[in-house]
Amino acid sequence: MRFSVFTAATPDWTPEEAVTRLADQGWEGVEWRVVDQQDAPEPGFWAGNRCTWPLSSLRGDVPRIRKLTEEAGLAMSGIGGYASCHERDDVETLLAATAELGAGRVRVRTPGLDGTPYPELFDGARRAFAWVAERAAHHGVKALVELHHQTIVSSASAALRLLDGLDPAAVGVIHDLGNLVIEGGEDNRAGLEMLGPYLAHVHVKNCSWYPVETGDDGTVRWEHRWDELPTGQVDVHGYLRTLREVGYDGWVTLEDFSTARPLAERTARDLAYLRAGL
Repeated sequence: MRFSVFTAATPDWTPEEAVTRLADQGWEGVEWRVVDQQDAPEPGFWAGNRCTWPLSSLRGDVPRIRKLTEEAGLAMSGIGGYASCHERDDVETLLAATAELGAGRVRVRTPGLDGTPYPELFDGARRAFAWVAERAAHHGVKALVELHHQTIVSSASAALRLLDGLDPAAVGVIHDLGNLVIEGGEDNRAGLEMLGPYLAHVHVKNCSWYPVETGDDGTVRWEHRWDELPTGQVDVHGYLRTLREVGYDGWVTLEDFSTARPLAERTARDLAYLRAGL
């Protein structure tokens, strides 16, 4: 397995700073965040992230992205796109740029749960991903579905239903350990095994549930928070062992959204912890 960092988790750094720091720490790759994001007074994971490439200028930025990455001695583990499977123009842009960059794989989002009946959302996404698979094959890249809470594919079994019958050379699944703590949790081995050839990529972060309020009737309300890799609810080292046992030998991409430590300390510590788990 090879370790990379998704730049959603490095909001304080510019792309130039990110590749330099990650290479110096010993990371092997970077997964670039691509989206036309909102501004923010301070850099944040989801808005004002300084390590994000705008989708609107992505094709023109390809030479710079490739040059920065290659000169730092890093590989691209993938492209972290935010375009929905229904947004054909944006998906086409992501697929073409991923091919030009030689990044190999790019995330394409699935519909979120918005009150529309689930069967309707799911059937529409099935039709959309048939087109996505065709276009991904045309560009020679793989479009990835991420297991994510509050979407139609929060679990491995749901993702398999979505992609079943499509060419696993053109579409695949990002198994995301931290997201599965929030929703969609299945036995990790079973989930990885059921995905079979659709298991294409892995994101690692950790998460825990905390009680935050007790109502007048005694009902306790809980909320999830992102935790450091060693201290969240899931055993990351055990997960790495399971990945190895099921034959996975691809990229493991860090997506650590904890904030207890400064960014540079956090990424360095995470790499040491991940390597210790192999």
